[in-house]
Amino acid sequence: MADLPPDRVTFGPPFSSVGVDVFGPWPVVARRTRGGLSHSKRWAVLFTCMKTRAIHIEIIEEMSSSSFINALRRFISIRGPLKEIRSDRGTNFLGALDDIKAEAVYTEKGPIHNYLLENRITWTFNPPHASHQGGTWERMIGVSRKILNSMLLNANTKQLTHEVLCTFMCEVCAIVNSRPICPISSDPENPQIISPSMLLTQKEFPDIHPVSSSDMKEIYRKQ
Repeated sequence: MADLPPDRVTFGPPFSSVGVDVFGPWPVVARRTRGGLSHSKRWAVLFTCMKTRAIHIEIIEEMSSSSFINALRRFISIRGPLKEIRSDRGTNFLGALDDIKAEAVYTEKGPIHNYLLENRITWTFNPPHASHQGGTWERMIGVSRKILNSMLLNANTKQLTHEVLCTFMCEVCAIVNSRPICPISSDPENPQIISPSMLLTQKEFPDIHPVSSSDMKEIYRKQ
């Protein structure tokens, strides 16, 4: 087994080094028309902190470089500046490099270390056909999908709106970030569990439960 990347084992602030990927889509109701409802699709951009293993999800309207740049700008506005991004070689990621003034590090060209100035970002791409190198964020996408699917089972997916989907994604982040990231102690004098949300907020996070079907019916009725 090869060594872990330096950003996985080096101390640093949360979300200074992240892995990113896009998953989806989900059909949502865009607007009401005379003939019924007009539907469109939404995708989700998942940012995984390589230090704390916390996640952050942003919703995008299309699989384009401009949509991803907007999601990245929202993420940086909330979580702070980045130093390094890791991802696969998605076309929307490659197209965004010039616009955000980031320098790419192509791993198949050798161990190149680039130190960028000011607000620049180092973007490291996995080699082609090496999706196993993105297991850090691929695992988080699998967990997020399972939680979201359980929420959508209690909801009327034919009337899923953009606002409700954004709410679900925030709750998915809360659930994933409340998981333990270290062995749980059996000592009754030390019942505290360390989770990514504790590292981000410095306080214990309450249990988050998916919205019940009766609550979802009430939400759709009011809409």
